[in-house]
Amino acid sequence: MNKSFYRLDWISIFIYLALVSFGLINIYSTNYNENSNLLNFDIPVGKQFLFFLVSLVIAIVILITKAKVFERFASIFYLLSILSLIGLFIFGKNISGATSWYTFGGIGLQPSEFAKITTALAVSKILSEIQVDLKKIKSLLQIVFVIAFPMFLIIIQPDPGTALVFVGLIFVLFREGLNIIFLLIIIGLILFFILALLAPLPFIFTSIITLLISLYFFSKKLNKKASLLPYLIVIIFSCGYVYSVDYIFNTVFEQRHRDRINIILGKEVDSQGIGYNINQSKIAIGSGGWEGKGFLQGTQTKGDFVPQQHTDYIFSTIGEEWGFYGSSLVVIAFCTLIIRILYRAENLKNKFARIYGHSLAAILFLHFFINIGMSIGLVPTIGIPLPFISYGGSSLLAFSCLLFIFLNLDANRLYE
Repeated sequence: MNKSFYRLDWISIFIYLALVSFGLINIYSTNYNENSNLLNFDIPVGKQFLFFLVSLVIAIVILITKAKVFERFASIFYLLSILSLIGLFIFGKNISGATSWYTFGGIGLQPSEFAKITTALAVSKILSEIQVDLKKIKSLLQIVFVIAFPMFLIIIQPDPGTALVFVGLIFVLFREGLNIIFLLIIIGLILFFILALLAPLPFIFTSIITLLISLYFFSKKLNKKASLLPYLIVIIFSCGYVYSVDYIFNTVFEQRHRDRINIILGKEVDSQGIGYNINQSKIAIGSGGWEGKGFLQGTQTKGDFVPQQHTDYIFSTIGEEWGFYGSSLVVIAFCTLIIRILYRAENLKNKFARIYGHSLAAILFLHFFINIGMSIGLVPTIGIPLPFISYGGSSLLAFSCLLFIFLNLDANRLYE
C-alpha cells in the first residue's frame, strides 16, 4: 500500500469525523420531530448527512490525487473560482437579500465557500515562488490583490461576513516575512474605529496629538536627529481616519450591521429586535449549566427561541444540551486541530505546503472564533458557520476539501 497512507495524520481525521458527527447530532436535535431521520433528505439533518457522504468521497479523491497537482494548478483553480463568483450576478439566486448561491435541482451551492480554498492555494503558490519578497511593494500588492479581489466580489453580493474570513490569510503573510509594523497598523485601525464609535472626537484628537508629540520628544532625547515630520504625518492620517469613521459606519455598513455593532458596544439595548438572536443564544447557553439539559431536552432549542439555531447559532444548542463540559470539548477539539495543523505545517520542508497549512489554520480559527463569539455575544452577528458542525452543504464540502488537501500535502511530504 502507498506509504502516504500510513503517513496520514489520523488524529486530525479522527477530530474531523468527531466534529462532523457531533454536528449531525445537534442539527438532528434542533429540527427534531417524528419524521427526523438521517435518510430523510428533505430535512436539514438528512441533507447534511448526504453532504457528509459526498464529502467523504471527495476526501478520498483528494487523498489519492498527486500532491503536486494542487500547486501546479493553483492559479487555474483560483481563476475558476473568480469566474464562479462573477457568474453569480448573472445566474445566481437571491436568498435572504444576497446573491450568493447557485441552485441545481433544489440543491444550493455557495461558491464563496470554495473561493476560500482556491485563494489559499493561490496565496501559497505565489508566496512559495523564489522571486517573491514581501519587503517589496510589488510582491505585497500582488498578494493583497489576490486576497482582496474575491473579497470584493463577495462583499457586493452582499455577504460581508464571508468576505471577512479572507482577512485571516493576511496573517499568514507575517509568518512569511511581512514587517510586523503592518500588523500593528491593522490593530491600530480596528481600535481607532471602535474608539471613534464610543468616544467624543475632540477627546480622541487630543489623545492622539498628546501621545505622538510625547513620543517625539522621547525619541528626541534618544536621538537628537529625530524628525518631527513622520509624527505629524501619523497625526494627520490618524485624525483624518477617526473623523471618517462616522461616514464609513453610516454609509458602508447596512443598518442591521450597525445595530448589531451598537448592541455589542453597549450603545443600544434591544433584546426583542435586532439583538433578539444574541440574547436568546446567551439564555440557551447559560441555561445549560455545567452538564447540560441532555440530548433532545433543551427547552430553548425545542421552543425554537433561537433563530438559525442549526446554522449560525448551533453553538447555543451545544451549550444548552451538553453544558459547559460539552462546549469545552468542542473548543478543545478545534484548538487541538488548529494547533496540530500549525505544528505539522511547520515541519514541512516544502514551502507551498507549509504556507497552505498556515492558511488553513487561519481560516479555521477565524470561523471558530467569530461563530462562538457571536453565540456568546462577544462579536456582532455576521453569518459565519461553525466549521464541520453548522448546517450547510457548501460549508461542509469546502472545509472538508480545505482540510484533506492539507492532509494530502502533509502525507506526501512534497519534494522531501
